[in-house]
Amino acid sequence: EGVMHACGHDSHTAMLLGVAHLLKQSYLAEPWHGNVRLLFQPAEEAFDGEGISGATAMIHDGALEGIDAVIALHVASDRPSGLLHFQDGYSLAAVDQFEAWIRGDGGHGAYPHNGSDPLFMLGPILNAIYAIPSRQINPLRPSVVSLGRVCGGQVTNVIPNSVHLLGTIRSYQEEVRQKLWQEIERALKLSETLGGGYELEIQQGYPAMYNDARVNGWMRDVAREVAGETAVIDAEFGMGAEDFAYMTQKAPGAMFMLGAATPDGVERHHHTDIFDIDESVLVLGTAVLAETARRFVTQILL
Repeated sequence: EGVMHACGHDSHTAMLLGVAHLLKQSYLAEPWHGNVRLLFQPAEEAFDGEGISGATAMIHDGALEGIDAVIALHVASDRPSGLLHFQDGYSLAAVDQFEAWIRGDGGHGAYPHNGSDPLFMLGPILNAIYAIPSRQINPLRPSVVSLGRVCGGQVTNVIPNSVHLLGTIRSYQEEVRQKLWQEIERALKLSETLGGGYELEIQQGYPAMYNDARVNGWMRDVAREVAGETAVIDAEFGMGAEDFAYMTQKAPGAMFMLGAATPDGVERHHHTDIFDIDESVLVLGTAVLAETARRFVTQILL
C-alpha cells in the first residue's frame, strides 16, 4: 500500500520476542528469582496530541516502576553487519525544533525605502544563527543548529512582510541546550535593529540519551562472548535522537547499535524507501539482550 516503517523497529520487536523465548528456556532449565520486563514500545518517533512519545507514555503508565536497570539496542543499516557499537555517557542528542517569523512592513519592490524588508533582515540573522555553535558555544560541547526551511515572498516585485523559518536544535548537555535557545532568540532580535520584529516558537523534544558506563559494560562483556572481541567497537553514535533517553532518566540504562548493513553494498539509510537490513544479525542482538538480562536477574552482574 506504499507504506513502510523504514527504521528497523519491526526487527527490534522480533528480537524481543526472541529474548522472551531464550529467557523462558533459561528459567525452565534453572529457575531464578527476579523479573525481566520486556518493553514493546510504540511510537518511538511520534508524538500524540499532547506531545507525548511512546517511551513517555509507557513511563506514565508505570512500565518502569520498580526497574533497577534498562537496556536496549537499535539496528543500524549504515554500520557494518555484525559489529556492535557502544558509547558511554552522552551518545544521542537532545533534539528541539524551532519556528520563527521575521516581520517587516513589506511593500513595492520599486520603493524599498518606504518600509522595512524582512528578506534584508534575514541576511545578518542567518549569519548569526549559523555562527551560534562555533562562536557562542564551548567547542568542547557538541551542538548543532540547522535550518530546514526558509520561505518568504511570492512574486518578483513585492517585498514580503514576513519570512518563515523552520529549524532543528541538537545538543548533549542541558546547559548547552538552553544556551542554544537563548542565542537563537538573540539572533532574531537583530530584526528589531533593522525596523522589523520577530516571533519565535521552540518545541522541546527528546532529551539527550546518556548511556550508563556500568550497564554498558555488562552488555559489552556479553557481546564479546557472543560475537567475539573484534566485533565489539567503541564508536560515537552521533547527533540523532532517541526517546529511550526518557527511560535512562528513570533507571541506569544503556543502548548499543547493532550494525546491520546489507551484503549487497548498497547504502540503505534509515527513513528512505530502500531501507533494509541484514537480518542475520538479529540472533546477535537477541543473544546479547537475553544473556545480559539473565546475568542480571541471577546476580552474576552484581
